[in-house]
Amino acid sequence: MLKQIEGSLGVAEAVALCRPEVVCAYPISPQTHIVENLGAMVKKGTLTDCEFINVESEFAAMSVAIGGSVAGGRAYTATASQGLLYMAEAVYNASGLGLPIVMTVASRAIGAPINIWNDHSDSLSQRDCGWIQLFAEDNQEAVDLHIQAFKIAEEVSLPVMVCMDGFVLTHAFERMDIPTQEQVDAFLPPYDPRQSLDLENPVSIGAMVGPEAFTEVRYLAHAHHLQSLQVIARVSKEFEEIIGRKTGGLIDLYRAEDAEVMVIALGSTIGTIKDVIDEMREDGKKVGLLGIKAYRPFPQQEVFAALEKVKTAVVIDRALQVGIGGVVTDDIIRSTRGLDKLNICGVIAGLGGRPIYKRSLHKVFDAALRNELPELSFLDLEEKVVNDQLRHEQEERHIGPTAEAIVRAVADHHRGEV
Repeated sequence: MLKQIEGSLGVAEAVALCRPEVVCAYPISPQTHIVENLGAMVKKGTLTDCEFINVESEFAAMSVAIGGSVAGGRAYTATASQGLLYMAEAVYNASGLGLPIVMTVASRAIGAPINIWNDHSDSLSQRDCGWIQLFAEDNQEAVDLHIQAFKIAEEVSLPVMVCMDGFVLTHAFERMDIPTQEQVDAFLPPYDPRQSLDLENPVSIGAMVGPEAFTEVRYLAHAHHLQSLQVIARVSKEFEEIIGRKTGGLIDLYRAEDAEVMVIALGSTIGTIKDVIDEMREDGKKVGLLGIKAYRPFPQQEVFAALEKVKTAVVIDRALQVGIGGVVTDDIIRSTRGLDKLNICGVIAGLGGRPIYKRSLHKVFDAALRNELPELSFLDLEEKVVNDQLRHEQEERHIGPTAEAIVRAVADHHRGEV
């Protein structure tokens, strides 16, 4: 059914169609509207056989999801930013125990300084936690990925994180095609957990593992992730067959067949990049897109094949590894060993919700076509402001809060006072 609704409501309706039995979350923007709507559905009785549990923190939210999953229930929660960090210990426990929990991460910057706007710092900070991570390009894909996430999670017995850009998607009103309950039931079978607590057959879940076996346990988690690559691809095809819409999967290629420069990105930025590529193609400039849909496990073989004949790869990174560079850039470098002629350039963009303008991307892609793009660059960086601050720090011992100084300097710079 076509609806013009907020992204958060679309996701809530998609989750409800999956018949969750335990829903819990602690409110933190920008995921709050998702669980608010699910709570309202439970209260009104439109979402039946589901317990909505109020908790006192994000750590408690993931703990409840773990308990609900171990008890044999289909469990869901959502979080963002500092909330994801607060529940990090339990996030690792969920994957280590092999529990098929589904969680929305409404991606947002991490402080300090305080920032509530969108980038990928939170979701990518947990890239090594053992969860499958899927990234949505738009709200329609966010709806579809949540439905696929439950099936993927339950087939491989691993938790799945569906990452959608905070505010940019969660609070945007778009036309979405919400599947019917009959379609989702045909796609997603009733929950049949691989492991659960049973009074008739008691077991210990989460026992201590010493040095003699811990490596093997972690390798098994790695093996399960590698196995899930095929499951993610197959589930996407099954979704298309039943729902009638192609979405998700491992990667998405756009105008890539003869590309000299391939742009690599994930999340909502892909839409802007596609517009820029269309404009550049009209001028005969051979630029294509490799959109990453499944970030963990990382689709190394598919990325290698997509970049095999490309001269330059431009990675648009919305998270920064301080002191080294982009997060996704490292994955691309690791995945393309053997492509000696491939030039890989990382571009840090959109941190803290800074707009990614088409004109800025045009400049970056043109520089890449001319082979003039540096190995690492920061999109629309106010270099004078930063250099002035660095010089001030060398000259003065007591400099005051740096973030506030940068905010004032940027404001003065835009007013033309410096």
